[in-house]
Amino acid sequence: MTSAESDVRAKNRRFYEERVAPMINEKFGGYSARIAVGLSGEGSDCFGFDDEISRDHDFGTGVCLWLTDEDMALFGEELAEAYEKLVSEKDRSFYTERLRERRGVMTIHDFYSNILRIDCDTDGCTMTEQQWLNLDHACLATAVNGEVYRDDLSAFTKFRDLLLGYYPDRVWRIRIAEKMHDYSAALQVNYARCMTRGDVVAAELCKARGLEAAMELYFLLKRVFPPYYKWTFRELEKLDDQGEFAERIRELASTPCSLEAWEDTRYHPNRQNLKDRIVCASENIGCDLAEMLKLLGLTNNMHPYMESHVRRVLGNTD
Repeated sequence: MTSAESDVRAKNRRFYEERVAPMINEKFGGYSARIAVGLSGEGSDCFGFDDEISRDHDFGTGVCLWLTDEDMALFGEELAEAYEKLVSEKDRSFYTERLRERRGVMTIHDFYSNILRIDCDTDGCTMTEQQWLNLDHACLATAVNGEVYRDDLSAFTKFRDLLLGYYPDRVWRIRIAEKMHDYSAALQVNYARCMTRGDVVAAELCKARGLEAAMELYFLLKRVFPPYYKWTFRELEKLDDQGEFAERIRELASTPCSLEAWEDTRYHPNRQNLKDRIVCASENIGCDLAEMLKLLGLTNNMHPYMESHVRRVLGNTD
C-alpha cells in the first residue's frame, strides 16, 4: 500500500473516530451498539487503491453506517440527518452526490443487495447455488472490501463472512472450468488462427480476453475475488507473493502482435508457433496455472492447454 492509499484510509478512520463516533454516542447512545460502521463498497478508496488520479470524481471523507431494517424504521432518518450535517460542513463541501449514495446511513440488506444485484437474505444469512452462479466476481470483491470499524450486533459481519467463505465447491469448480475454457479459446486457439489470417485486431482482442481469463483463474485458484477490471492486475501483484505469475502477465500484456513471426507459417491446431513471443508467454502462463491446479488436486498432469483439464475439474458437478 502506498503512502497516499494509507493516508486516505487513515483519514476516513480518523473521521469516524473523531466525528462520527462522538456524534453517535451523544445523540444515539441508546442505539450505538446497534449501528455497524465502516468503509466498504464501491470506490477505489474502499479497496485501498485511491491515488491522486482517482480523486477527480466521487472522492471525499466519509463512512458507511449499516442498520437492520427494523432499526432503519426506528431511528434511521434521524441518524441520516445527523450524519449529513457532519459531511456538509465547510471543510468537506466537495462531498459529491454520487459519494453520498455510496456512504452514509443504509440498511444491511440494501448495501449487499445493491452491490450484488440480487435480493440478499441478510437475515437468514444464506445464498442459493443459483445466486452464487449468477454473481459477478468484481461485485463480490466490492461487497467484502474495506474495513468494518464496529459491529456489535454482528449482523453486517455475518453476511460478509458468508461471502468471504468463498464459492461452494461445485460453483467454484464450474467457475474455474469456465475461465479455463475462456483462456484456451482466446489465447491457445483463436489467437493463432487470427494471426495466421493476418488479423491483428482480432488477435489483440484474443490476447486481452486471455489476459483477463488468466488473471481471474489465478484469483479463483487462490480463493480470492478479483476487483473491478482496472484494478485486477494491481490486486494480483499484491496477491502473488513471489511475483513470477504477475511478471508473466505483465510480459504478455506488453508484447505486441508480430505478423513477422507468422510469415510462411501455416496454422496447425496441435502445433504451437513458438516464434511468436505471445504464444510462448501464453504457454508459460498455462504451465503456471496447471501447476496450481495440480497442487490443489484439481488435475493430475501439467499440460499447459487449459481445456484439457476441464473435465477433471468439473468431476461430478452435473
